[in-house]
Amino acid sequence: MYFENTGLENTLADITLLDDLMREHGLIRATGWDYERVTWDRRFDVREGTFYLRVFGFTKDGDIGANDAMITLLKPALGKHYFPHGVEYGEGEVFPAHLVKSCQEILKSLEKQIKSFEIHA
Repeated sequence: MYFENTGLENTLADITLLDDLMREHGLIRATGWDYERVTWDRRFDVREGTFYLRVFGFTKDGDIGANDAMITLLKPALGKHYFPHGVEYGEGEVFPAHLVKSCQEILKSLEKQIKSFEIHA
């Protein structure tokens, strides 16, 4: 499930700033990055299963691994984890309303914090 109109899409910010702000909201950058793409994830273990809120980003220049990049954020997503296959975002998935609401609140708070540092791509 992709979140529309979050205010995060096309926001441009420094990787170190994003790491700090994402961490404040429970989103971590673990192994989901390479030199041009990055994701931040927050895991939710709820009665209905395991879900991940994921924020995607990419850089046109710089090096994510060296923490020297300006990141353009993309549309955030909520996915359900299936062991051992991974996370599914498909339209056929059912996402608990309480979880969707919680994710929307996290994204809104994150957007407000990033907004003062924003550079439009």
